[in-house]
Amino acid sequence: MFDLSITKLLVLAVLALVIFGPEQLPKMAQQLGRSLRDLRRLADKAKTDLQDGLGPEFADFDLADLHPRTFVRKHLLDDLDGVDGVDGAATQARAHPMDSASRPPFDPEAT
Repeated sequence: MFDLSITKLLVLAVLALVIFGPEQLPKMAQQLGRSLRDLRRLADKAKTDLQDGLGPEFADFDLADLHPRTFVRKHLLDDLDGVDGVDGAATQARAHPMDSASRPPFDPEAT
């Protein structure tokens, strides 16, 4: 998301040292840590409140399933990878059409 490398982090640390000074920097780091801890606690509480508010019908509901990539993988791509059994209850996984040993098809007219 931010693409922070080690050199960028060092530049930020030096800038923080110059701006805040060596006596204020530990206090600022402590306040930042406390704020992040409070924010994480607030997010966890909101998540549990949402799950409690949904009721027992959604006890197995996972908020990570709402991420678009996870949603597509779970609801669209899993249907392609699984094969229903004879009785319909058992699902067997099969190999993906493009496994690591095969090469992708090449169409000379398309290139």
